[in-house]
Amino acid sequence: MDAAFSYSFPAIRGIQANKEYYVAMCPLRIIPKIFLFDEEEIPPEHRSQRILNKTRIPEIANYIVENNHDYVFSSLTASIDGEIEFISFSQDPSAKDLGQLRISLDARFLINDGQHRRAAIEEALKVSPEIGSETISVVFFYDEGLTKSQQIFSDLNRHAVNTTSSIGILYDHRDKLSLVTKEIVDEIPLLKRYTDKERVSLSKNSPKILALNHLFNTNLKLLGKSKGEPITEEDKKFLIRFWTVLTNSMTEWNQVLNKELSPRELRATYIVGHGVFIEAIGIIGKYLREYYPEDWVSKIQKLSAIDWNRTNTDLWLGRAFNESGRIQKTNYTIQLTANKIKTLLDLPLLETERKIEEKFKQGVM
Repeated sequence: MDAAFSYSFPAIRGIQANKEYYVAMCPLRIIPKIFLFDEEEIPPEHRSQRILNKTRIPEIANYIVENNHDYVFSSLTASIDGEIEFISFSQDPSAKDLGQLRISLDARFLINDGQHRRAAIEEALKVSPEIGSETISVVFFYDEGLTKSQQIFSDLNRHAVNTTSSIGILYDHRDKLSLVTKEIVDEIPLLKRYTDKERVSLSKNSPKILALNHLFNTNLKLLGKSKGEPITEEDKKFLIRFWTVLTNSMTEWNQVLNKELSPRELRATYIVGHGVFIEAIGIIGKYLREYYPEDWVSKIQKLSAIDWNRTNTDLWLGRAFNESGRIQKTNYTIQLTANKIKTLLDLPLLETERKIEEKFKQGVM
């Protein structure tokens, strides 16, 4: 192969299933130029990857641009359809797999895993071209045709396990609301002891009351913000104060804290042991902050007088749980639960809330 008419990457050679593959460092600036996607019009059975979800690209691109001093990307995986040559730096057994990977200029590269990262890199380069000299590792396999490329994609994704949103919040040290949510959990004894920081839903035998993502989602509702939006110091103070008042006001939660009630019994008996309740409270809290800025604490304290028992079907059936008794948490049921709590606190419903109530009473979902 003529070196003047080839791509050349420093690489490590490896063996999997008796076949060579290579790990190379590629400058970001060449990623959009050499890696291709399948056309969206091609039927799924004739593609080697999923269709690009374009709504994900701006978020990933912004992650690179906004964190260009400490962003982290995992490797891309690609197949090469074309002539390749690996030249070892040394024939010494300890170094023979270190070398230069040459790929002909007319070779075709097809991403098996990482197409959204590739597209985000392209967008990020438009805003921050200076990152073009930085590198990303690419795992290259020799292209043995569509069937093999499809199998590579399947194998790479079959055993992948997405992290839970609770884990994502726990490990996020950039997002201000994630940091505040974790600070709240650490500062309030009940939450510190009874918040599950890994799971997004709790089993009936869980020793916890709430999941970390429940608290985070409730904080979004309390502030009326979307994930990633900035929060102020005033927002932070409100959240800490709100959770302090709420945890002190919930009789059933404190019975768990005082060992008078187990988390299992709480979930089996009351709706306050479920995410639908806590996220509904987020809607209530936002309303109180806006319309009762001087008196919201006393309103929250009145929650202790409400009957949260799941046997109280007049209040909670069709809202927090369905006819089979199964807790149901959707945006619709969260709002219906919030509506009922507002009426029990003698708070007026907003126009949009009244419309939802009318549909509920008419049996329209």
